[in-house]
Amino acid sequence: MSHTYIRHAQALDVLVVGAGVVGTALALALGRQGFKVGLLERDHPAPFDPGAETDLRVFAINHASQRLFQSLGTWEAMVSRGVSPYEAMEVWDARSPGRIRFEAAEVGEADLGHIIENRVIQTVLWEALEGADVLRLCPASLAHLDVSGERVRASLDDGRVFEARLVVGADGARSRVRSLCGIGVDVTRYGQKAVVANVSTERPNPATAWQRFLPSGPLAFLPLADGRSSIVWSTDTESAEALLALDESSFCRELGAAFERRLGEVTATSARAAFPLAGSQAKHYVRSRIALVGDAAHTIHPLAGQGANLGLADVAELARVLAESAGRDPGDLRGLRAYERARRGENWVMMRAMEGFSGLFGSRLAPVELARGLGLNLADRLPAIKNGFLRRALEG
Repeated sequence: MSHTYIRHAQALDVLVVGAGVVGTALALALGRQGFKVGLLERDHPAPFDPGAETDLRVFAINHASQRLFQSLGTWEAMVSRGVSPYEAMEVWDARSPGRIRFEAAEVGEADLGHIIENRVIQTVLWEALEGADVLRLCPASLAHLDVSGERVRASLDDGRVFEARLVVGADGARSRVRSLCGIGVDVTRYGQKAVVANVSTERPNPATAWQRFLPSGPLAFLPLADGRSSIVWSTDTESAEALLALDESSFCRELGAAFERRLGEVTATSARAAFPLAGSQAKHYVRSRIALVGDAAHTIHPLAGQGANLGLADVAELARVLAESAGRDPGDLRGLRAYERARRGENWVMMRAMEGFSGLFGSRLAPVELARGLGLNLADRLPAIKNGFLRRALEG
């Protein structure tokens, strides 16, 4: 793709760096609010192919994230491209008789959320940018940032220069924006990898999200629209590498045994992949004229599937704060600190909670195993506790 280079800096209200789900949703929201937005990304999204294999990366989108997509006018297009609602969630422990089941009907809802492919969300959001005041800067990379006075001067690797009143880092766990601004990050490496694949089973997945807590980590089966399941198997790094090395039939046997064959035998699997697990929190979400969202600000263990929802909650809050600054300076530090106060504490609590769950269910101490089994069974029998937890998960 050719570019027309300019010697002077082009002015923007907001430059969003990173066009993943979180960054693109934010750019779209701000463009719809009337800000002049630039969205910077290294690569063009791949064209959507409806006949392609289901994406290995899927998200369990809760009701709060669904409302955000509805407010952006993108939800119906996502549904038309393919989403899989789930109506129940079942969790059980491999080393105790503990079990708990959640059902949407118990709280008067049609579903508990939707499983959506990353590529579906990405494609729909990207296409929606055409109707918003968003300049798509792609393919290009950020080379340098100079924060001074009322503007941030952003230099790209292709020689173009932009000046923005606010730069938002939505560029992932290895954020270039965060690095260039000297914002530190606290990282906890879990010594685990998540093995992901799409699998077929003897019986189709009945719109249920399943999770079994094994001593080495949780195993999740998430329902896909075609009756298959997207699996996320978190385990120690050595075991994850061994699972990747197995042939298809051996992997299916191992997976079926780990899942207690709740849907019968695992009969087939797609290609498999694995990614390392770590929790992180940026020491600051904002600086003067800089804000971080999504994985650039925080990452968590995937056992509850809340990573994308937390990032989209960042989007909703930052967009709300900036909407209130309409007519004023979007890079004003007072407004940005309001965003940080609203999000950083909640994200930190969620990260620590997921670590606590992982540690609790990973313990092989007999008293701990007994206590967690009793706890799960007790919670399953107390509707007020169970439904309160469910409501919190639905709304984010």
